[in-house]
Amino acid sequence: MTEVLHPRSVLVRDALRAAGIQGEIRVLPDAAATAAAAADALGIEVGAIANSLVFWSDDEPLLVMTSGAHRVDTAALARRLGRARIVRATVDQVRAATGQAIGGVAPTGHPAPVPTVVDEALAGFDELWAAAGTPHTVFPLTFAELVALTGGTVAKVDAD
Repeated sequence: MTEVLHPRSVLVRDALRAAGIQGEIRVLPDAAATAAAAADALGIEVGAIANSLVFWSDDEPLLVMTSGAHRVDTAALARRLGRARIVRATVDQVRAATGQAIGGVAPTGHPAPVPTVVDEALAGFDELWAAAGTPHTVFPLTFAELVALTGGTVAKVDAD
């Protein structure tokens, strides 16, 4: 029997298929709104979670796909990207930019493309897992697929 997906996850699935990514969306029994919770639910290292964090920078949203094992150093990342400042987006800004709630933000399926940075540390894992539009849904993909899917810039996101 096929599980019925939330409409936000259907948008993500459709975007994945359009990009040629075949990983299936998995519905988790409990919400996995943090990288640690997702890793526990999947039985994997927290570093293999491609955590979607939305920031605000230079008057636009910025999606940072970071390893669940890292914290984004916004000052260092702003310097690396040549941006004036990077700050955490508000709940309303996250929803407006992605159409998704914090804890379930996917790297795709947004109303419009969001400039994206992909943590270079994610390249160290053969398989990554990312949120699929809700805190209860995740999907697998490779580092190369993540970069291609988001059109992201690969960069170091944590402190020097």
